[in-house]
Amino acid sequence: MRKHYLSAPLPFVGQKRMFAREFINVLKQFPEDTVFVDLFGGSGLLSHIAKCQKPKATVVYNDFDNYRKRLDAVPQTNELLADLRKIVSGIPRLKPITGEKRDDVLECIKGYERRYGYVDYITLSPSLLFSMKYKLCIEDIQKETFYNKIRATDYPLCTDYLDGITVVSCDYRKLYRQYKDNPDVVFLVDPPYLSTDVGTYNMYWKMSDYLDVLSILAGYRFVYFTSNKSSILELCEWLGRNRTLGNPFEHCKKVEFNTTMNYNSSYTDMMLYTNTEDGIRIAS
Repeated sequence: MRKHYLSAPLPFVGQKRMFAREFINVLKQFPEDTVFVDLFGGSGLLSHIAKCQKPKATVVYNDFDNYRKRLDAVPQTNELLADLRKIVSGIPRLKPITGEKRDDVLECIKGYERRYGYVDYITLSPSLLFSMKYKLCIEDIQKETFYNKIRATDYPLCTDYLDGITVVSCDYRKLYRQYKDNPDVVFLVDPPYLSTDVGTYNMYWKMSDYLDVLSILAGYRFVYFTSNKSSILELCEWLGRNRTLGNPFEHCKKVEFNTTMNYNSSYTDMMLYTNTEDGIRIAS
């Protein structure tokens, strides 16, 4: 019997486990033959739940971040974690891994990368790092302080996690265009949140990208996820009240200065201004 997951089987930033049960309730309103298109598939959790709840539905999962590769690597990830447990034996739980033990941990990881050509650093990160730090390569992870947080049990093999699901990997716009004329479609829309770390995603995400997503929602059935950090709902409500405003900065000139706050934090100050040379009326 297929296992029904309410959280992703492997770590993933932004997975929707907290919404799992409410999402199931939302799915009840849709017909059994609905076409669910998960535009920003992430860990595949939304697609998995949709297929479990609606077995006759067509579910399309956009695995843009190659979560499948991480699922396929679970056996060697478990093997690596088993060897790491042996290395850190004797070090109290949650205590730093230092000295020769730390060197042994790094050499063990490098050995697995040489042997298999791949290490799932995102899954490995919670076993060695604090504060929700996720690293993508040996160069990044070796800069961090290691702690003995090695997972005590193996990760599930989850061979049936994506059973019956159509898996693709492409720009969400291409996938949207492919299904936008299907009358049975429901778009599952979970883009990276604004004002959050997107370092583990295979994309560079800026404000205009985030707003572009909104253009595909009108006229379609969808389930959309956001957070109060983005203020996107407040922005849309304001735009709805000021439909004729247009872009007040369209003819502005811009001056920028890069400002560094500390060794890992910086921002760009901007000044936008109009002038009479552009023929723009400036209110006094």
